[in-house]
Amino acid sequence: MIAIKNATALQFDPPKVWEEVDIVIDDSTIVEIGKSAAGKYSGKIDKEIDAAGKLVFPGLVCSHHHYYSGLARGIMANVGPTPDFVSVLRNLWWKLDRGLDEESLYYSSIINSIEAIKSGTTAVIDHHASPNYIKGSLNTVKKSFTETGLRGMTCYEVSDRNGLDGMYAGIEENREFAEQAQQEKQSGGRHLVEAAIGGHAPFTIPQEGLKAIAEVVESTGRGFHVHVAEGKYDASYSHLHFNKDIMARLSEFDLLNEKSIFVHGVHLSEADVEMINKADSFLVHNPKSNMNNGVGYNHQLPNYKNVAIGTDGIGANMFEEFKFAFFKHQDAHGNLYSDAFLKLLANGNELLNRNFGQQFGRLEKGYKADIVISDYQAPTPLTGDNIDGHMAFGMASTDVRTVIIDGQIVYEDRQFPFDVEKIFAESRSAAKKLWENINKLPE
Repeated sequence: MIAIKNATALQFDPPKVWEEVDIVIDDSTIVEIGKSAAGKYSGKIDKEIDAAGKLVFPGLVCSHHHYYSGLARGIMANVGPTPDFVSVLRNLWWKLDRGLDEESLYYSSIINSIEAIKSGTTAVIDHHASPNYIKGSLNTVKKSFTETGLRGMTCYEVSDRNGLDGMYAGIEENREFAEQAQQEKQSGGRHLVEAAIGGHAPFTIPQEGLKAIAEVVESTGRGFHVHVAEGKYDASYSHLHFNKDIMARLSEFDLLNEKSIFVHGVHLSEADVEMINKADSFLVHNPKSNMNNGVGYNHQLPNYKNVAIGTDGIGANMFEEFKFAFFKHQDAHGNLYSDAFLKLLANGNELLNRNFGQQFGRLEKGYKADIVISDYQAPTPLTGDNIDGHMAFGMASTDVRTVIIDGQIVYEDRQFPFDVEKIFAESRSAAKKLWENINKLPE
């Protein structure tokens, strides 16, 4: 058992702050929280953490990431011109993913997991692509989760852009990984990594691809995780080739359900939004990526039933992403305030609830012990009514001191239990090889 003692506890949804409490963890679950709660377990506590003067809260969730992008930072390879969004895809990301092999994917993934934990992110929902290394790729991503102790989900980004053989290989990789996750879940052991069924975007998935994906979604009981209407081209393509909105097309294959994750949605129609809401699906908003790719702003955020926040591959620092989400909305003259974005940030836990079938995101008995201990010192009173203001204008990833995931301490006093310096040195070497692979690709 672990006891976190004398903490200032905070949770985001519902917003709450309470002082001088103990949080007792048994195995992977919170068993008690309250003043002097640890005293009830005298003689049973294996580890005590003195959190006096510290802030303790549920871990943050990155609801959409691309672990394959980890070695793109400062890329020095033959990337073509990127004057518009389709060019960004074709000349950067679709070259990068084709250059990946098992080694580069492993290092790309593990550095992302390390950086997520350091920033207080305890779960990441990944969306993967590596067309020249499909079979086994999701287990390579999973390895980065299990070796660091990070909770996660992943899937393969099905697409026909590298041929139908590659498309069907991606579908099979999704199926095998989802079935493996189900077996692991049923075994009753530690279950850190779940599966979704992935697709790149509707404009790169033909009808036969959607049909095959739908069969795997149904047989595995998982949700569809896909980009939609990130740029205008996706919506235009659907109208040109199918004479219908994107969601109308996807609904024909029963791909909208409570586990479905639709990413970006910048250019979806009002009818699309209504269909997502009716299906109880999620939209994931990625403000920093949208700004970077110049795809526009999603003014329909207030109209969605379920919205969470992701990074689309630009790290997993959710303190930072929260700020981008709020300040960009202010800049776009939106009508949501910072408390609404605090709810969107917390909504990542609802995605975990639905996919893991357990309880996440609160400091309450029975909830999973995914917990962050922070050094944040509030210069003004911190209450349930103003957590959002502290998040927007003060709290930061640099305050993160200790991270517990699934009841295991994975990062303590800003130290990992493994050699991070060695991993990053090896990742720099892997990045050079990846960039060389990109330069060898045929145009």
